[in-house]
Amino acid sequence: MKAPSYSALLFLAGLCLDQALCSEAKQDPLVEAKARAKILAACPAYEHYARFPHSPPSLGPLKLPYQRPAKQCRTFVSPLVEKVIEDVTGRMVDRDLGRIFENAFPNTLDTTVKWHVDEAENTYKSHKGAWEGAQSFIVTGDISAEWIRDSTNQLAQYQRLAKQDRKIKTLILGAIATQAEYVIAAPYCNAFQPPPPSKVKLSDNGQGDAVHPAYEPSQVFECKYELDSLAHFLSLANQYHNHTGSTSFITPRWLHAVNSLLEVLDTQSRSTFEPETGEFVQQAYRFQRNTNTGTETLSLAGNGNPLNYGTGLVRSAFRPSDDATIFGFYIPANAMMAVELKRTATILNLAGKSKLATELQSRGTRIEKGVWEHGVVHHKKWGAVFAYEVDGYGSHLLMDDANLPSLLSLPLLGFLRKEEGTYQSTRKMILSKDGNPYFLSGSRFSGIGGPHVGLENAWPMSVLVQAMTSDNETEVKELLNAVKKVSGLGLVHESVGVERGGGYTRSWFAWANSVFAQSILDVAERMPEVLFGGGAKAYVIE
Repeated sequence: MKAPSYSALLFLAGLCLDQALCSEAKQDPLVEAKARAKILAACPAYEHYARFPHSPPSLGPLKLPYQRPAKQCRTFVSPLVEKVIEDVTGRMVDRDLGRIFENAFPNTLDTTVKWHVDEAENTYKSHKGAWEGAQSFIVTGDISAEWIRDSTNQLAQYQRLAKQDRKIKTLILGAIATQAEYVIAAPYCNAFQPPPPSKVKLSDNGQGDAVHPAYEPSQVFECKYELDSLAHFLSLANQYHNHTGSTSFITPRWLHAVNSLLEVLDTQSRSTFEPETGEFVQQAYRFQRNTNTGTETLSLAGNGNPLNYGTGLVRSAFRPSDDATIFGFYIPANAMMAVELKRTATILNLAGKSKLATELQSRGTRIEKGVWEHGVVHHKKWGAVFAYEVDGYGSHLLMDDANLPSLLSLPLLGFLRKEEGTYQSTRKMILSKDGNPYFLSGSRFSGIGGPHVGLENAWPMSVLVQAMTSDNETEVKELLNAVKKVSGLGLVHESVGVERGGGYTRSWFAWANSVFAQSILDVAERMPEVLFGGGAKAYVIE
């Protein structure tokens, strides 16, 4: 298939398919939205567009392509985002690295905001207040569904712009409200269909999963219970408050979602066996899929492997990679949940919700204690390290996966400082071939991968997290260059083959592009000389 030329795309996207409608749109926001929808419908699918290089190429030796859609085809526009791109790339010495930032930083806004309305535009009414007010449906990329974890990470680099840009502030506020509706509807599920008021076409994941509790397929795309998904729901609001100081997201619907989350934590903190009698207790959440891939389903009739009681930890049936856990107490997700519960508690106190705040603070402290008591094990070479998963009986899994949250990302989560001794030992272990079975190294690329894609591909995302958790300028520069060299299409892929000739997975994966953008902004602030040359001053948005 031949990619359409950039000039053709500009012409196509610039067409107004109904001149009368276009004239009326200049005066009526609702009509303008309809006209905008018609223009977007005429644009090429970005999933295909991203597979081909587009002009103009970068001025660096790699001549990386310009992969942003035509202006008329972008799903959300912010002048402040354009200014940040201009400010950062204008100072970057490496023009190829600058081109990836130019493509990656706006990628979520350019391509994944499938539906957004502010409070004035949303005319939807329900007797319980569902789907009212600002709403934002953010898809993951090449799959037309919203993962709570992905969307929180996709929006993270824009949080620091929300105080200055009202449109971005409303977009994120809408995303918080949309996630709240998802958590209320199906708190055990990870990926969701478009909101009913959006009238966006539903998708089918092609699986006949047997899941308990049952869910409504018109609302849910996939229902894998992942503890970190609920932690990311809290994180989106916590980041929003941190950067804007606003508590406007604390609505009756959001509080309802928080209570639904707490019910899940209660249920998933229970043992597989009744503590007093030893009697088997069937899991409240069970999942079975007809598959020949072991990581896609849960063992023991969908219950998963047994877990002990009294640990303070919370079960996660699946990892953020959507792969099944082996031992259900997934340590990175527990660490993240502990942090986000306590952050949310602080905000609730400020909003006068002291009773709920006290409960969240207590739960966060209990989970944090469980991580340190049961998640730290002794390795004969590396000493005290964090396990990836444990069962509370003493069994544990030593590895790390590229997906976030991970053990490598613990400082970024706010669980500990990167100088902390147990973390440093863990970091050395998981970034070595003899310490982490999923640390993959080849002639083309090295980094952490995971079972989701296989044993020949590492994820650039893991290398970017490694850069953000390093204070060594030489290491950071090498890591950014490594990602640059495997991003020949000017975008960051889900994974790349580590050997020469190896391909990649997913031409359009917004989460990975957001992590790249976050990495560049992090380095621009902490180590400006790495990006801008000797004597450069830090670039800070706020």
